[in-house]
Amino acid sequence: MAGKTVIVHSNDVHGAIAGYANMAALAADYEKQGAQVIVADAGDFSQGKVEVSSNKGLNAVRMMNAAGYDIATLGNHEFDYGYAQLVANLKEAKFGTVCCNVLGEDGKPVLDGSKVITVGDVKIGFIGVNTPESQTKANPALIKGLTWLAGDNMVKAVQAEADKLKAEADVIVVLAHLGVDAESKPNRSTDLWAGLKGVDFIIDGHSHTVMTAGEGGEPIQSTGTAFQNIGVIVIDNATKKIESNKLVEITADSAKDETVAAAAQAITDAINKEYGTVFAKNEVKLNGDKAYNKDTGLYGNRDGETNLGNLITDSMVWTVKKSGGVTVDEKHIVAVTNGGGIRAAINPGDITKKNVNTVLPFGNTIAVVYITGAELLEALEASTYCVPASTIGGFPQVSGIEFTVDTSKAYDAGDEYPGTTYAAPKSINRVTITSVGGKDFDPAATYTIATNDFMASGGDTYYRFINATANYDLGIAMDEVVMDYVKTVLGGTVTADKYGQPAGRITVS
Repeated sequence: MAGKTVIVHSNDVHGAIAGYANMAALAADYEKQGAQVIVADAGDFSQGKVEVSSNKGLNAVRMMNAAGYDIATLGNHEFDYGYAQLVANLKEAKFGTVCCNVLGEDGKPVLDGSKVITVGDVKIGFIGVNTPESQTKANPALIKGLTWLAGDNMVKAVQAEADKLKAEADVIVVLAHLGVDAESKPNRSTDLWAGLKGVDFIIDGHSHTVMTAGEGGEPIQSTGTAFQNIGVIVIDNATKKIESNKLVEITADSAKDETVAAAAQAITDAINKEYGTVFAKNEVKLNGDKAYNKDTGLYGNRDGETNLGNLITDSMVWTVKKSGGVTVDEKHIVAVTNGGGIRAAINPGDITKKNVNTVLPFGNTIAVVYITGAELLEALEASTYCVPASTIGGFPQVSGIEFTVDTSKAYDAGDEYPGTTYAAPKSINRVTITSVGGKDFDPAATYTIATNDFMASGGDTYYRFINATANYDLGIAMDEVVMDYVKTVLGGTVTADKYGQPAGRITVS
């Protein structure tokens, strides 16, 4: 590999910190072969497992430092704990962070849009870009003052950085946290590539896609998620051109850097000590799937009702009722939480705090909003717009309400909700609420919605919650609510008779 520069890269690590030892070992191996090496990441390193969510993403930064990262861009999950927390975390970063399309209150990018890294006599320019979906996939209340350039404006921002780099950089690479999912159009990495000139390659993230090229042959590479693979891009130093790219699969037998592995294990051991105490028993598998599973015949949390969604929302209704102060009929108290916030399953056997925190890793708290039945119906229509596809995290898991989604009818999309990438419904034609609290649904009635602080701030497709007649935060963490409910109401055991199967609250037809 003498005479070569190698970029090794990751994306969507999501707390799989053991993989950083594989990254460090692979980088060291290329260096031993004579290559000059740059280590890069395309975002979503701050969230996913308790190992990184326990201190709001800081452990991820520390592990990236240990693994020798040189450059990264931001994913949407870097904003999960708020912009102030992100800034604090990045102060510890020994690697550069670039992003050109996230603007502050002054209208300027909050980070450098690009950076040149020189290795030997080769200069590589890196441009960072973040999905505009971050503005609703992160808690809007925690990112106030930030705006995202999207669509053509996003492309122009990246092109402006590329134009600046032309005089200095031999090779230009975009670190893009955009993905290739159809619902992300026109903000996909493929859309970006189609509008650019003078860029050599895109390292992509967000959609967890495993690819070495786009569907149209575009030079776009993505590793999947959680170190399924490590990306490799080889540059010839003489010609100063990219000569190859590939993915290296990571398995249990892949080489590991012992020092980095020890740092990851120390974090895991500390988490297990703090979060490993058993507090309850579980008789069933609580479903953490994202989408319909043809093997089990069960829906996932983003396209139908799940037993885990039932358990979580039941605990939310119970918490709001016992907190007091609710001024509506108790039968008008319902819970709605976003299926995208449910990140893992809980298997039969012992239940620990770590299990629950892995399911609910965002640190969300219980919030209460008062809205009319008509506003609730609009929120459900907007949040199920793509069903039966499971492509958005806004799909509602519920308690105290029964509704149907008629997927034979097309979503009647209107204008986008302000500051989001989601369209409001022009009419309600897919969702029918059949009952609330065992009684007929009343569009004119006021309902108390137990939700989470992310949704109460308009996260995902829940823009209608922002202007609720009441909107307040109980300040109780979601994982604590679930644990308290299991211990107090269920007597420390999640039983098959109560949570063995979904309860028939949501019908997708």
